[in-house]
Amino acid sequence: MKKIKKWPYILLSLLLFASVLAGAGLGKALAVTRNTINTENFTEFTTALPTKLLDINGELITEFASDEKREIISLNKLPPQMINALITREDRIFYEHHGYSAKALSRAVIGVLTHSKLGGGSTLTQQIAGTLYCDRKEMSITRKLKELWWSIQMERRYSKDEILEIYLNKIYFGGGTYGVNAACKYYFGHNAMQITPAEASMLVIQLSNPMYYNPFENTTRAQEMQGYILNEMVQEGYLSQEEADESFDSFWANFDYNRSNSSAYAMRRDEAPWFSEYVRRELSDMLYGTEDLYTGGYTVNTTVNLHYQRAADDIMSDYIVYANKAYKRTLNENRLDYFRRYIPVTELITLAFNLTNLQVSEKRAKQLALSAYAKEANPVMDIMSLLTGLDTLKTQMVMRGNDITKRASEKDTVEGTMISVENETGYINAIVGGSRYDESNQFIRATQAKIQPGSSFKPLYYSAAIDTKSITMTTVLSDTPAVFITANGEPYLPKNYGGHYRGNIEVWQALCLSLNIPALKVLETAGFDAAIVRSTDLLGIPENEWEARSIIPLYALGLGVCSVRPIEMAKAYATIANNGREVTPIAIRYIEDKNGNIMLNPERELKDKEASNGGPKQIISPQNAFIMQEMLKMTVSRGTLSGGANYSSTMKTIQKDKGKGYKFRFTDETGKTFNMPVAGKTGTTQNWADAWAIGFTPYVTSVFWFGFDRPGQSLGLSITGSSLAAPAWGDFMHIANENRPYKPFFNKIPRGIVKKSACSKYGGVYTKECGKDLIVGYYYAGTEPTEACTKHANDNSLEIGADNLEKAAERSGWAYYDDADAPLELNLDFLEDDDGKGSSNWFSDLFGGSSSSKEKDKDKNDEDSTESDTSEESSENAPPKPVEIYPPQDDDTNWFLQ
Repeated sequence: MKKIKKWPYILLSLLLFASVLAGAGLGKALAVTRNTINTENFTEFTTALPTKLLDINGELITEFASDEKREIISLNKLPPQMINALITREDRIFYEHHGYSAKALSRAVIGVLTHSKLGGGSTLTQQIAGTLYCDRKEMSITRKLKELWWSIQMERRYSKDEILEIYLNKIYFGGGTYGVNAACKYYFGHNAMQITPAEASMLVIQLSNPMYYNPFENTTRAQEMQGYILNEMVQEGYLSQEEADESFDSFWANFDYNRSNSSAYAMRRDEAPWFSEYVRRELSDMLYGTEDLYTGGYTVNTTVNLHYQRAADDIMSDYIVYANKAYKRTLNENRLDYFRRYIPVTELITLAFNLTNLQVSEKRAKQLALSAYAKEANPVMDIMSLLTGLDTLKTQMVMRGNDITKRASEKDTVEGTMISVENETGYINAIVGGSRYDESNQFIRATQAKIQPGSSFKPLYYSAAIDTKSITMTTVLSDTPAVFITANGEPYLPKNYGGHYRGNIEVWQALCLSLNIPALKVLETAGFDAAIVRSTDLLGIPENEWEARSIIPLYALGLGVCSVRPIEMAKAYATIANNGREVTPIAIRYIEDKNGNIMLNPERELKDKEASNGGPKQIISPQNAFIMQEMLKMTVSRGTLSGGANYSSTMKTIQKDKGKGYKFRFTDETGKTFNMPVAGKTGTTQNWADAWAIGFTPYVTSVFWFGFDRPGQSLGLSITGSSLAAPAWGDFMHIANENRPYKPFFNKIPRGIVKKSACSKYGGVYTKECGKDLIVGYYYAGTEPTEACTKHANDNSLEIGADNLEKAAERSGWAYYDDADAPLELNLDFLEDDDGKGSSNWFSDLFGGSSSSKEKDKDKNDEDSTESDTSEESSENAPPKPVEIYPPQDDDTNWFLQ
């Protein structure tokens, strides 16, 4: 019997089954497609489900919604440069393909397989199809297949121009804006009909990642990519090189470098607008691709404490107002003196010698004109533009005028910022980004501004010097004028604040009083390389940013001549407060979707990362942190932060009675009073341009800064770190630490640290002869002083010998009075008669001399000597106590000659 072969039947059955399955799938897809087509309407938008922000206690901060930022514009109203820029950037064969590009898809697949960046695989049609019909945060083959299907369907249904119109009205451009028209108004202040080639190229680069290429936050990066797109448009024949260059130059000539990434919800109610804006930017980066931050109904659990935030808002408002009044008062006094004394003389010289460059009356007239324009003309034109609907009047006159007046005000308006961080968790519990939060001022200085830290930078490299074990708390350094030789052999001559020097001084006191000369000697001991590595480790600044931040091996670095962000300084000081363990500031704890499911958990991710590395990174050793804490405590108790720690400074500055005495004295639940441990540092930069106060308790670290957005202006001698920033810091830190129990930085002295009573003047082991010059020092084992202080004993021996000699002279009838400051005189007493009546009148008449004046001087010397003896006697009888240093002066200003 002939055997029947089965495999053809099996194959036929499989083919039939596959056909049925494919047909069913295709039928279902077509049905879904038809249903979607019948119900979709791309020109209507449903009400968004807002995203809620909650503080650490679950209190509502604000809600994000973005419907007001969706604006429709027809394609025929858009200038061709917008279309050309989009096609150049995203899809150069848009008018040739049928919804997809096989070449681009293949390139994308190979890139994924080889982990290489070979370019995207999506056409414009696929991008908008994914936006409309898929979840673009889903990274899967299924999503790509769906996207491909819908792009083919869109190409079948719509013309190319219709697809472009849908794309340009639906796609997300960053900042909470959907569609090109809303994006133009957000980024450039006008509608899309007036867009320039440079503006169009700036818009299209936002499509790939609006946080990465945001021109207000990543200006250099955005500028480079914008230039690249313009050059590509030239290559494609859309522009001439001259047109591209002119548009590019005009864009950046009028660009507002201090404007921030304002968002789509400027008119919402917000309990913490600066913090909310910071969180929004973080969320835009985390959730990019979902495009539903403003519509997805998320709940964002944050780290801010609204009680602290409200206090910070009030405090910063008070002190910024005070700072501007004090600055303008000083400025007006200087200008009045300038106009009274120097202008008339200058004008006279100008007329007499025809020196037109010296003429200053024009500058004064320009200032008056700008002031009149800002106060009178500009508001009228603004109203006219609204009444007549003339957008060109608004954009070309009003906005340009606003920009001019804004730039002028930036030079004369004192700004301020603060940030507060919990030491153990890194929670940001309060942020104030500037004087006010509105459409024109959304630059979060606490996280974005790069500012010279001045003397507040010094503790970072002092830490490195302590680790060399060549420097201790009580190492004696010379605070006298000194010349430092740079690597290229040039002299570097720094100065102390006010040009005052203190002679020999110990390291703790040099840091406490922020003296420059000893600080640079500490820097030399640490070594530039070690100082830079230690400082950047604490700040969290990567090596590829060192040069751009001026963190380079020069002596100026020791005076804080570099650029840091306030949030980085908070991280550094919080790490010291956290006993050397790294602190990473965070604002978002976890994010829930609309159903209450946790979808993102940044805090857990951070903890898991730390756990995989064996716990938080130990940036500095516990021993080093302990010593730095002890030295920085003294800045609060006896140095430049001491004023800010007392309520008298608050009354002196903002005239508000917030309490009496010490700001860090609290009462616990049992009624027991205690002083919370507190440490920190102030900083006043070169030319009195920036005023800092940074300090911490075992619980919280906060940073305060005041200065100008445009560098180069001086706050004046009366506004410094200790006189302005320190009182504000103290006011906030009182609130941030009240109702917390007493807590030390360390429960006990770390192993390897030796405690020793030392002479606070000469650095040896304390003896009874040292008297009040006592300091309790902490040292690495083996670096503590071992020899008793002998200089006090020698000083006392010299004093006793001199006293005995003087008494012996008095008993013998002779007395010696030392008046080193008295002028030299010719003593002719020996020519007088024994009765002292001056019988040698001829000689006295010749020289006009008389003994009466000398007798009076002698009597005065006797009185001065008696007062001095009394004072010395009382000090000798006083019990020994820690050294009392000179009245605290302000931080140095990095006032140096190079």
